[in-house]
Amino acid sequence: MPSHAPATPEPGGTAHHPNGVDAAIAALGGIEAFQAAVGIARRTVFLWKQNGIPAERVPEVEALSGVSRQLLRPDLWPAAAPARVLASDPLRDGRANLHALLGALLSAPADDALLARLRGLPGDETPVGRAIAALAEAAARTDAARVDREFFDLFIGVGRGELLPYASYYLTGFLHERPLAELRGDLRRLGIARAEGVPEPEDHVAFLHEVMAGLLRGEMGPGPEEADAFFGRHIRPWANRFYADLRVAEAADFFRAVGGLGLALMDVELAAAELPG
Repeated sequence: MPSHAPATPEPGGTAHHPNGVDAAIAALGGIEAFQAAVGIARRTVFLWKQNGIPAERVPEVEALSGVSRQLLRPDLWPAAAPARVLASDPLRDGRANLHALLGALLSAPADDALLARLRGLPGDETPVGRAIAALAEAAARTDAARVDREFFDLFIGVGRGELLPYASYYLTGFLHERPLAELRGDLRRLGIARAEGVPEPEDHVAFLHEVMAGLLRGEMGPGPEEADAFFGRHIRPWANRFYADLRVAEAADFFRAVGGLGLALMDVELAAAELPG
C-alpha cells in the first residue's frame, strides 16, 4: 500500500534532494549504518542520492532517521511555509513521534530494518511505555514476511481486508461518505493534500496520524495550534473503535501490539485535550 503521506496542494522542488539523503545517512551514523538500518545495498544508496528515495520508502527512512520527509523528498512533500522553530515541548514532541510511528506502521508493512529498530524500543511503567514494550516484544517474535501477510489479511485481502481503517466506514458504515468530505474541507483550509499518485482516500487512519505528526511538529498547516481541533474532529470520534478492533482481529499478531499502542495514544490525546491552553 502506498504511503498516505500528506503534501501541499501544488508540488514544487526538484526531482530529488541529495542533502536529505545525506542528512539521513549522517543521522544513522554513516553509509554502512544507513545500509544496515534500511536494508539496501551500497549501490542503492548512491542511486537514492542521485535520483531520490522512492516514495514508498520515505516514511520508513523518516521513522528510522528522524529526518523529515519534507527534507528527504521535497518534490513530493514540499513545505507549505518555512519551518518554524518551535519551543521545546516534550509532551508535544512525544505525541508527534507516536503519531508518526503509527502512520508508518499502518501505511505499509514494516520491513526487517524497521522491525529491528522496533525491537530496541525501551518501555517503562506508563501506559504508553507498556504499549511500546509490547510492540518491541511483538517485533521480536516476527519478521517482515509474516508482517506483510498480516498487513494483507487485515487491510487489503482478497476483495477486502478484515478491517477497513477509514473514518467514513467507522462513522457511517460506508466508504467515501460525509466524514471524508468534511476532512477534505479541513485539509484544504489547512493547505494539506495527499501526495500525488496515492489512491487511498484521505480518511485512512495512517494519513490522519501523519497529518497530526506534521501539525504537532509545525511541518505543515498552521502548526500545533490546529492539532487538538483536528484530532477532535477527525480521529477521536472513531479511532478508539478501530484500535480496539485491531487488538482482537483474527488475522492480527504483530498488529495487536500496534492496536495497543494506538489505544494508548488515544488516551494521551484525550488527556492533552483537557490541559489548559
